[in-house]
Amino acid sequence: MKIVIAPDSFKGCLSAAEVAEAIQVGIRAADPDITCEKVPLADGGEGTVDALVHATDGRFVSAVVEGPLGEPVEARFGILGDEETAVIEMAAASGLPLIPQEQRDPTRTTTYGTGQLITAALDAGCRRLVVGIGGSATTDGGAGMAQALGVRMLDSQGREIPRVTGGRLGEVTAIDIGELDRRMDECTILVACDVDNPLLGPRGAAAVYGPQKGATPAQVEKLEAGLAHFAELLERDMGKSVAEVPGAGAAGGLGAGLLAFCDTQLQPGIDIILDVVKLAEKAAGAELIITGEGKIDSQTAFGKAPMGALRVGQQLGIPVIAIGGSVAPDASQLNEYGFAGLFSILRQPMSLSEAICPQTARQMLKTTAEQIMRLWLAAIPQGS
Repeated sequence: MKIVIAPDSFKGCLSAAEVAEAIQVGIRAADPDITCEKVPLADGGEGTVDALVHATDGRFVSAVVEGPLGEPVEARFGILGDEETAVIEMAAASGLPLIPQEQRDPTRTTTYGTGQLITAALDAGCRRLVVGIGGSATTDGGAGMAQALGVRMLDSQGREIPRVTGGRLGEVTAIDIGELDRRMDECTILVACDVDNPLLGPRGAAAVYGPQKGATPAQVEKLEAGLAHFAELLERDMGKSVAEVPGAGAAGGLGAGLLAFCDTQLQPGIDIILDVVKLAEKAAGAELIITGEGKIDSQTAFGKAPMGALRVGQQLGIPVIAIGGSVAPDASQLNEYGFAGLFSILRQPMSLSEAICPQTARQMLKTTAEQIMRLWLAAIPQGS
């Protein structure tokens, strides 16, 4: 019997690879002869690098880049097993967790470090890049990222602005791409984006996400004006009309910047991940797929990794079970999408701090997976 184990990470607790390993141990406690195929998943956000590196037997690379406030940050990206594809999480260089709460101010932050990570991947010989955008501290429209790739942002005197932040977008009067890294012409860039917010307006980058990054109402207005101005320059100087593209507002407008400067498309993160890890190919011939994530609730249905595993299972006619750190009351609607069962690993009341202890979570995952498998085996007719 072949079982495919394809979970997302239990964020703040265990990586997707660690979750898969714990589930495998539980399955084999029920029957050591079961063949397990572990395929760690992600949805393009946190954990994407780990999941894809582990799923493809790749490797990690570290680079010192500029953080969102210009400070040195050691950021990690992955090179997949094909040695041609790099996977980058923009949050590793430009993420909100890199800034203490009291210093958060998206008028002062830049995506320059994200551009440096792209450059580091190019230096490593990669010409296919997967970029996960989410968790940003920035609202600079991707201007900083572009500068790290050689684009020059000029002020009204024709002078280069060295680091464009969200609050300085209004100072840019011209965009010069003459020194843009020519290796970008050789690249295929896939951008994992799981929101459809446009760049501007009440659902745009400044209005929706600015306050989450520490912006005051006055700063939100300034950021909105700066992004609108920057969008006009992208259209005037580069012929790129990106403001209304769904997802352009992701990561503080980095979606718009990637569209304009990297000639790419924004795609649902799970679609990219499923293609890279070849889940459908690896699941062929399996009798069951077990997926999961830290919290299973109604939001799981909207582009999360378990839904990707379910889609593959339905394509191949394989039942899919999901295991969660917790399963919310509203998660029952997921059965209507096709999940054969939803299981929480919690077996007794405990605090959140206890539940997310890695050692405790591993043991609970093993126990839950073992009991699921014992039930599954008991349901199989004798001799089948």
